[in-house]
Amino acid sequence: MRAPPVPGPHRFSCLASVQVNELGSRFTLTSVDTLMTQSKLVLIVGLQPDLIDFSEPDYAAYPGMTASKVTAGLNADVESLNRMGYSATLCLTDLGETSEATVAAALATQPYDCVMIGAGVRTIGKNFPLFEKLVNVVHQNAPQAKICFNTGPTDSLAAVQRWI
Repeated sequence: MRAPPVPGPHRFSCLASVQVNELGSRFTLTSVDTLMTQSKLVLIVGLQPDLIDFSEPDYAAYPGMTASKVTAGLNADVESLNRMGYSATLCLTDLGETSEATVAAALATQPYDCVMIGAGVRTIGKNFPLFEKLVNVVHQNAPQAKICFNTGPTDSLAAVQRWI
């Protein structure tokens, strides 16, 4: 008899039989059909949107962008990744004071399969030293993780799918 799948990202089923002999009942596993769709762990690293001054010339490439739009885009990205079977976590940092420690602490919680560093860290010139620091934090604390980059607050799924 085939057991029904267990809900969630992990589904296991098996085909088994029970044999009875003169010593009593004994359970014997005769065949196993295991479907493991284990969620890949994804950490999305970005700046705390409320700390960004979108009126600065560095952010001119993102006209009309606001903290609330970035937040909504990042939350939608997390939801999209989770719907696609990933297990996504958002890690928002400051502009450098504690960002390395924040990301290192997040990386210590789980063995992430992929770390996505957001465009706000990577594409803004004044944030580039922070970007370099964070790449090295990821390299040091999650050497197994693929590293990917998005182009804005709405395409993290595509960035992750390029690598895992």
